Amino acid sequence: MEPLPVNEPEQPPTWTLIRDAAVLQVKLIVDGLRDLLLVPASLVAAIISLVKTTDGQPGDEFYRLVSVGKQSERWINLFGALRNAPAHVVEEHYFGTADIDEIVTRVESFVVDEYQRGGVTKQAHDRLNEAIERMRNRKGPTPPP
Repeated sequence: MEPLPVNEPEQPPTWTLIRDAAVLQVKLIVDGLRDLLLVPASLVAAIISLVKTTDGQPGDEFYRLVSVGKQSERWINLFGALRNAPAHVVEEHYFGTADIDEIVTRVESFVVDEYQRGGVTKQAHDRLNEAIERMRNRKGPTPPP
């Protein structure tokens, strides 16, 4: 879709802004509905992929769903209105260059390193295992303290 012509160099015309705001609302609804469907669908697809494991390789159902999700993300183009924004508004420094996947990888590496060194996460892991074991061994409700 071609952007509407801009009358002023620093600010989009009023009707372009109104249109972009309305379209964003529709896109947010579509995006939210897509996410609402993807939550259970991704869990089911992951379980099916695990069940269909052959030769140590899980099935590809989960990653096919992720691929469809990525394609739908491009199709929705949630923030497409930025094409009409003044140049000084479109800055990409607010969140830095890392994305959530990179942050998760860093946290995961930290947790694994701590666990391997026997640090805090190993203690937490051991305590969690002890708590689970106590819950398994419990017979009936716990009396009040």
